[in-house]
Amino acid sequence: MGARKDLKRARNHSGLAGRAAVEVVRDEHGTVREARVAPLAARSPGADALRTPADIPFVNAAEAPEAVVLRRKEAGEWKPVTSAAFAREVTAAAKGLIAAGLEPGERVALMSRTRYEWEVLDFAIWAAGGQTVPIYATSSPEQIEWIVRDSGARTLIVETPENAEAAATGLAALPETERPRIRQIDAGAVLELAASGREVSDAEVTERRAALGPDTVATICYTSGTTGRPKGCVLTHGNLYAEAANTVELLHPLFKAVTGQTASTLLFLPLAHILGRALQISCLLARIEVGHCPSIKPDELRPELRSFRPSFVVGVPYLFEKIHDTGRATAEKIGRGASFDRADRIAIRFGEQHLARFLGRGTGPSLGLRIAHGLYDLLVYRRVRKELGGRLRYAISGGSPLDRNLSLFFYAAGIVIYEGYGLTETTAAATVTPPLRPRPGTVGTPVPGTAIRIADDGEVLIKGGIVFGTYWNNRAATDEVLDGDGWFATGDLGALDPDGYLTITGRKKDILVTKGGKNVSPAVLEDRLRSRSPVGQCVVIGDNRSYVAALITLEPESVAHWLSVRKLPADTPLSEVIRDPRIVEDVQKAVDYANEAVSRAESIRRFRLVEGEFTEENGLLTPSMKIKRKAVAAAYAREIEELYGV
Repeated sequence: MGARKDLKRARNHSGLAGRAAVEVVRDEHGTVREARVAPLAARSPGADALRTPADIPFVNAAEAPEAVVLRRKEAGEWKPVTSAAFAREVTAAAKGLIAAGLEPGERVALMSRTRYEWEVLDFAIWAAGGQTVPIYATSSPEQIEWIVRDSGARTLIVETPENAEAAATGLAALPETERPRIRQIDAGAVLELAASGREVSDAEVTERRAALGPDTVATICYTSGTTGRPKGCVLTHGNLYAEAANTVELLHPLFKAVTGQTASTLLFLPLAHILGRALQISCLLARIEVGHCPSIKPDELRPELRSFRPSFVVGVPYLFEKIHDTGRATAEKIGRGASFDRADRIAIRFGEQHLARFLGRGTGPSLGLRIAHGLYDLLVYRRVRKELGGRLRYAISGGSPLDRNLSLFFYAAGIVIYEGYGLTETTAAATVTPPLRPRPGTVGTPVPGTAIRIADDGEVLIKGGIVFGTYWNNRAATDEVLDGDGWFATGDLGALDPDGYLTITGRKKDILVTKGGKNVSPAVLEDRLRSRSPVGQCVVIGDNRSYVAALITLEPESVAHWLSVRKLPADTPLSEVIRDPRIVEDVQKAVDYANEAVSRAESIRRFRLVEGEFTEENGLLTPSMKIKRKAVAAAYAREIEELYGV
């Protein structure tokens, strides 16, 4: 398929592929302790026209005014937006903000799902000299109040009436003089700003942009807050440019040369999350066509993927897990569940052997395996490609580790998934799989301009132009994670291989120590569990216990499908479903699959299916879909004690 053929053609572009050479440093035992890659782009643009990311829309408009850089959905159709048109909208909104009294360096909070107006407003805030403070659209009144109060934002732009109501509730506790003005996108905030700013000159906007530099604060992004109140991570224009420019220089020229495609992507990650935000900036910098989708829910996202037909996407493992699960559910509905399972096994074997040949480590798939792969491409894999729009050749997965077998499945289906790793404090990706050198199971090598170091206790440390400089109003927290040499302590555990590829093995603070003294990283088990239907979310437990256990929820779509296939009433209470021996048996298969990755002492001995879901709404997940372990432990304290026979 297309992406695998691209790998073959990559050999003709070895000069492009080899630009980001990895330098590794070994300790006295020969273990790789550090990997670094020289920058492909300077920390600051340096050119007269492009000084900071705030200038990107205007440079595009000057250099390629008719280039289509965005597509906006109107009346069910994706309408093109040119560079010139986008720059005009940004300018109009910026003038409105200036007319409303926004001063240089002042903060504007932006609370909305992913949509076209988010991008207009983000660049308009910068063009007016301001700083954007993103807030998740799902945030509670208490969370809104904390972020607005802590950041000192004087303006709050929300998306919907519901957002406005939540904000008003949360901000009611603030003194009236400290409450920001609330504007609403659905009530015409962007047009309102454009109308109110007509008397402001274009020169005023240009002057404010010119005053920005690489060390100017661009945004305060609040971390997801798994263990307490979110911290405001201060990112500069230099941080954002280092991330966007280096990832674009690494990936875009080679993919464009090898595939011959015009790159396009559908952006569905929350723009309050740094990964979605960095992707937005990178694509505009490279003039890659972007559409926006407000939801990552599979049933809502799939139609948008089919209509937009992107050439690549950036997502989280949840997306790829659910596409795989949907494929199996569809096959099972028509009596071909066993056939899909065979296709899954064939894909993993084919992907493993095909990739090994490309990397010079094997002879490739046998004739029989190639024939089987061709058959299942007709029956299964092409349907997967169709679900993703039909043009997709590449995907980038981040947020948490992607199950290796799932990566191989998509590879066999003609879609290469590259993994990346990073945090808000590193302006999104600190590592990414280098172009056309996939290595499933790792999160790639350092982004150009970045160094990765493994500390003595296994913690991953990061240094480079992408690393933040401080938490907002929180020097003590900054000093805990950032040393005097600029190394940021991530809190994650990992290892570097001889080629500088990073593997994340767990979260330092999440390590469980059983009564037998065994250290267990729950992430390895949880990531594999979630990759198998009908598992929804899960939490592995066992700290100071005699064995490892797990709390597991069921994916609602999987439950509905399970009931349908067995011709059981669709309204069967979940309390009955989780006690059904047949679904317990299905979950046991997922547990067995997870246990394959660890030793017996680390394996899950018992599990408990629990009612409900772990969601942001019930306080058990963060907006970026990270589990709040303490909250889950408190909510299911009785079930945990029962797992251990107490």
